[in-house]
Amino acid sequence: MKVAFIHHDKKISTGAHYINDLIKIKLKERGIKVRNFYPNAPLIDSPHHLRGLKNILFFYSLLEHKDEILKCDLIQGTTYTPLTFIPFDIPVISHFGSTTYGFLKHVTRAHDLEKETREIFYKLRKLNIIPELNLQTRKPLRDIMEIENYVASKADAVIATSLKVKDELIECQINENKIELIHNAVEDYWYDYSPKPIIEPPKIVFLNRLGSDVFTFKLKGLDRLIHLYDHYPQLEKITIVMTTNNKLVSYLIDKFPNQQFFKNVVKNKIPEILNTLAGSIMFLPSRYEGFSLSLIESMTQGLIPVAYPVGVAPEVIINGENGFIVNNQEEACAAIERIVNNNDLRLKMSQNAYKTSLAFKADLMVDKFIALYKKVLQNYTHKKENVNFE
Repeated sequence: MKVAFIHHDKKISTGAHYINDLIKIKLKERGIKVRNFYPNAPLIDSPHHLRGLKNILFFYSLLEHKDEILKCDLIQGTTYTPLTFIPFDIPVISHFGSTTYGFLKHVTRAHDLEKETREIFYKLRKLNIIPELNLQTRKPLRDIMEIENYVASKADAVIATSLKVKDELIECQINENKIELIHNAVEDYWYDYSPKPIIEPPKIVFLNRLGSDVFTFKLKGLDRLIHLYDHYPQLEKITIVMTTNNKLVSYLIDKFPNQQFFKNVVKNKIPEILNTLAGSIMFLPSRYEGFSLSLIESMTQGLIPVAYPVGVAPEVIINGENGFIVNNQEEACAAIERIVNNNDLRLKMSQNAYKTSLAFKADLMVDKFIALYKKVLQNYTHKKENVNFE
C-alpha cells in the first residue's frame, strides 16, 4: 500500500504537524509506503481579507506532482488540503484534528468574553502587547470553513480526532456514516519516563501553543491563564509555550516572578521538564481544542488536569478520579483547592492520570488508520466494479 500525504509545509510547528509525522513513522514501521507532498507555489498575492482564498488556491500548485500522487493507492490530507484531487480517480481521506467551524463558534469578540477575564485583553491592548482586540475580519476563516466542509462532503472517509470534532462535522451536514473516530496519540518517548512520586507542594503547569495573534490568544484562553496565575501567587508556575510574541513573553515573565518560563522548547525535551512535576496541576484554559495533545502529554507524566470541556477532555477526564472538568474560573479555583489540600487525593489522581494516558499510545492509533485504509480501498474497488458492470 502506498499513501500520499499532503501537507501545508515542511516546518513542524503545530499539533497537526506532529501528528502527521508520527502517523508516517508508524505506518512505515508496518511496511506501508508514505510519500510526502508539499505545495510550494502561492498562486495569488492577496490582501488580508483574501488570505483564506490564498491558502485554498495554494494547494492547486500540487498539480505539478499529479502523476506521482495518482500512482499512490490513496491520499490523506489535513481537512481541506486534498482539495485538488477530489475530482480525480483516487480515494481521499480528510483528517480533522480540529474544525474552523469550531474556531469560529467558540471564539467571541472581546466584549463578549467572560466578565471576570475580559478586562485582561483590554489591558494587553493598552500595553501594546496585542495590536487589536479582535481580528480585522473573519472572512479568511469563513472561507476556509466552507472549503473544509466541501472537501469533507466529497472525501471517501473523514477522520475526527475527538467526539467534539465528530459532532462539529455532523453539525456541518457531513454524513455521519463516513466519519471515523480515531483519537490522536503521543510519541513513544513520552512513555520512556517512569512515573515519579508526587512533588510537594504541587505547581501549576501550562503547556500549549499560544500563537501570536489575538484570535489564538482567545482560543487558547490566555486571559483565563493570567487570571488563574493571579489568583495563586504562592504556587510556583511552570509555563511552557510556543509563541512568537516576545512582548507577551516579557509581560508574563515580569508579572509572575514565581515562575519557570520555557519558550519554544524542542518537543522531545518537554518530558524531561514535566517528569519532575508529578502530582502538579495542568491547567487547560482553552475555549476550543480539537483534541489537545498537551492534555494527554501532561497526563503521561502524572500531572492532574484541570480543564475546560474542550477536545478530548470530556471523553477521558472523570471528575475527582483523574482530573477535573470545569466551566468557569470559579470552578477551576475550587478544583485546584481540592487537589492542593488533599495529598491522598492528589496521589490517586496523579496515578490515574498516567493510567488514562496509556490508551493514547501511537501503535494503537496506527492500527485504526490501517484498518480504515483497507476499508476505504475495499469500498472504492467495489464501487468501481459496480460502475464498470453497469
